[in-house]
Amino acid sequence: MEDISLHILDIAENSLRACAKNVHIRIIEKNEKLILEIEDDGKGMNEDQLQKADDPFFTTKEGKKFGLGLSFLSQAAEETGGNLKIERRTGKGIRISACFNKNNIDMKPLGDIKKTMRVLKASHPEVNFVFEQIVEQGDSA
Repeated sequence: MEDISLHILDIAENSLRACAKNVHIRIIEKNEKLILEIEDDGKGMNEDQLQKADDPFFTTKEGKKFGLGLSFLSQAAEETGGNLKIERRTGKGIRISACFNKNNIDMKPLGDIKKTMRVLKASHPEVNFVFEQIVEQGDSA
């Protein structure tokens, strides 16, 4: 994927397939780090699915052989020296957190986040999408 906004679109679509009614997308910039967090209240993942989630040869989608979205996001973060975390949330749903080192030469551009959010909201008016972009000042990462 060419930019972060396309990763957001892909992961949000996964949330919708998991029957999420609320999807919270957050971009946090602090010093040299950019953190993308996506939380939803969908049906979540069981332990086996959670362990395989970033494996490109694992998917829960009917008729598909590959699950590239999370593996591409993981790769994009790792190429900058960052990482991807996938957590089950208390109750249900998941939180995906991708940390990027934004000064790394392999850091992808953010892309058109506003357009991505408009597309999500227009195509899924029944879902509450919340977007936050936070720029923190400080010395610690």
